Parts: sequence; structure tokens; C-alpha cells
Amino acid sequence: MAKIEEGSKLPDVGLATPSGGRVNLRGYAGKPFVLYFYPKDDTAGCTREAQDFSQLYPEFRALGAEVLGVSLDTPGKHQKFIDKYELTVPLATDDERAAIEAFGVWIEKSLYGRTYMGIDRSTFLFDAKGVLVRTWRRVRVPGHAAAVLEAVKGLD
Repeated sequence: MAKIEEGSKLPDVGLATPSGGRVNLRGYAGKPFVLYFYPKDDTAGCTREAQDFSQLYPEFRALGAEVLGVSLDTPGKHQKFIDKYELTVPLATDDERAAIEAFGVWIEKSLYGRTYMGIDRSTFLFDAKGVLVRTWRRVRVPGHAAAVLEAVKGLD
């Protein structure tokens, strides 16, 4: 599958939810949709990002937008993460790695001279027609959720 680019439609990809259900990304068409990928539950940057999106989640919803955070963590680990930090932003698990493939967020990373494969912290904004209109890759957490909210406000 080719990596999604701006102008592409939401892919037909299923994800597992903490409640034991599944969601399909195509089901988010019809309203603005923010999809963000993050490396790992309960790590400093990922916790801050989830808290920032949770804090702004009511504002996203007031604009008619939905937000979904995705990682490879299990649904059970997501639920513990949600409970521990009282997160309100929905999270999902890419148990089939289909979204990670479609969005091209599985990259080689480096830490302390060691290279490994992992999720690139990335965010994708879709308009109400389900078309990708904005991409943020290699995201720095401070101020990011607010910047995404501003982008949602700028949608037609």
C-alpha cells in the first residue's frame, strides 16, 4: 500500500478500541478528523501529547471534529493509560499495523547511538469529506495540539 498523501481519502483500516470493539477510519468521514500516531503509552512525550489533546478535546468537538490517538500498545494498556491520566481523547490500537503502513509512520529512529524501528510521532487532519488536508511529521509535543486545533478552525 502506498503511503497516504495530502489529497488522499481516509483509508479502509480497522483499529481495536480499549472497550474491545473496533473502529474503521472510513467511519470518521463526514466531519473533520484528527488522527495522531504516537510511540508508546505512559512515556513522557506521549503522556503530555495525550493530555494536551484531552484538554482541548471539548474544543475539537465543539467544532464538529473528532480526534483519535493510535499506537501499537494493546487495548488493555490503552485503558490503563486512560485511567491513570484521566484522558478523554479516544485511543486505538493498530493491531494489524495497517494504519501504520498506510500512513508511513514506521521509521528508523536513533537513541543514544542505537538505531531501531518505531512510530514517528505524526498527525493527520482530514476535512469533512474525508480528504487529507494537512500532515505533521516528526512532531514536537509542546504546542502541537493547539496548532492542530487552529488548523481545524481554518477548515471550510
